[in-house]
Amino acid sequence: MTSADARDRGRESFERRAWGDAFARLAEADGLSPLGPEDLERLATAAYLVGRDEESARVWERAHREALERPDVERAVRCAFWLTYCLMSSGELARGGGWAARAQRLLDDHGRDCVERGYLLFPVGLQAILGGDLEGSHETFGRAAEIGERHGDRDLVALARHGQGRALIRMGLADEGLALLDEVMVAVTSDEVSPIVTGDVYCSVIEACQESFDLRRAQDWTQALSRWCDSQPDLVPYRGQCLLHRAELMQLRGAWEDAMDEARQASTRLAARPGRPSVGAALYQQAELHRLRGEVSAAEEAYRQAGEAGREPQPGLARLWLAQGRTRAAQAAIRRAVDEADDTLTRSRLLPALVEIMLAADDLPAARAGAGELAGIAEGLGAPLLRALAAHAQGALLLAEDRPQAALGPLRRAWSDWQELEAPYEGARVRVLLSLACRRLGDEETARMELDAARRVFQRLGAAGEVARLAEQPRAPAGGLTAREVQVLREVAAGKTNRAIAADLFLSEKTVARHVSNILGKLGLASRSAATAYAYENGLV
Repeated sequence: MTSADARDRGRESFERRAWGDAFARLAEADGLSPLGPEDLERLATAAYLVGRDEESARVWERAHREALERPDVERAVRCAFWLTYCLMSSGELARGGGWAARAQRLLDDHGRDCVERGYLLFPVGLQAILGGDLEGSHETFGRAAEIGERHGDRDLVALARHGQGRALIRMGLADEGLALLDEVMVAVTSDEVSPIVTGDVYCSVIEACQESFDLRRAQDWTQALSRWCDSQPDLVPYRGQCLLHRAELMQLRGAWEDAMDEARQASTRLAARPGRPSVGAALYQQAELHRLRGEVSAAEEAYRQAGEAGREPQPGLARLWLAQGRTRAAQAAIRRAVDEADDTLTRSRLLPALVEIMLAADDLPAARAGAGELAGIAEGLGAPLLRALAAHAQGALLLAEDRPQAALGPLRRAWSDWQELEAPYEGARVRVLLSLACRRLGDEETARMELDAARRVFQRLGAAGEVARLAEQPRAPAGGLTAREVQVLREVAAGKTNRAIAADLFLSEKTVARHVSNILGKLGLASRSAATAYAYENGLV
């Protein structure tokens, strides 16, 4: 085959989006006779889309040099931009920044007013958003979009408008940001932009939907991304992220086996491309599924690997420690993570775990503050998922404050929201709390029904840890005692002193003394020995 034949077949495969064949044919043609800048751009793009990042970078560099020799400054700058873009996507920020600086100097030296100036604003906007300058980022992306529209460049407009949308969401203007992203997705789904822009915008928009707890949009765009990936079998960069997004949705919907399969495939695909931050997210997803299924050792290892890959292992790891009885470690970890979180959306992902852990540790002021902040965020965003989390936290707090009647309202709202979201595990957790509230109000039959319904869901899902915890709960009336008071009563019945109980449950002696006083008062008993007899008579021990 001649160089011209291979080149023509490569071009034809490129147009068909048969990326593997396009790369092979164009590389063959280049070996027979060096390609020109335009075909080098095709070769670099195809290399990137089949996962050959280093080869793609080398070809972009060649295309840049070839364009300079012509001389074609605009094309040279455009090649430098795409090299910058691909390097930054791979986590090579310093190297990418160097190429961005070179491209900017070229434009400045030649005094060109061209669309490439808009492209070079994109990495500037990214750096601003990563540095926390959200308003500056939004303004920079806006200038890039204006340049793109003036020159009729759809790729630049899509990149810039999507950057604006992400900035708006992080500024707390979720509705405005999501509306702008929907507009961008019209161009993406209509095939109006190039493959690299299409894939990156798909993944970024799905992340934005998850950040703002908009499950409906996340599911719609994940399905669209799946179809787009399936239409291009050779595609590598976005398939792993698509699998990860699918796994996250499957976990929520209770399809844990399928979610684990998708998460493992995502890890394998993403790990094949070093430097991709999504690897840590895929490992974290596996850790979460191991934790939910009670697979403690596997969960710990996956959280460790996720942390090494750059993904904060909280709140999942703190929840795992709580389930192991390591309450103090869980407290310290979740406090640290929340204190470090400097934006509303990150905090909203940590606050439900903070409330849960602080309630388990009897730190009601901290739990109350966390539940209040979560409720405020939920009211501001109005997302059903966030609303369910806030109602769940509020109901649990009211139960801990021994206000079962007041707890019923938010708990029933949370259960209704989880039902609407088709989230069986979270719904079952709320039903456990509803059971406790009904029991304290003396409604034993309803309490039993709620608990049995929750147990069936946990068993169906394979939530071994939850099933074991339910087995530990007393089936006989507990006299209106809270879960913590039942724990303390069991310790009292074992003949332990307040100091020993405090050490076992990681509480202060003062807190234990308060619990013992509450137990005796609620049960109408006069002594610890009478409390011990009550515990044995009612099957609490």
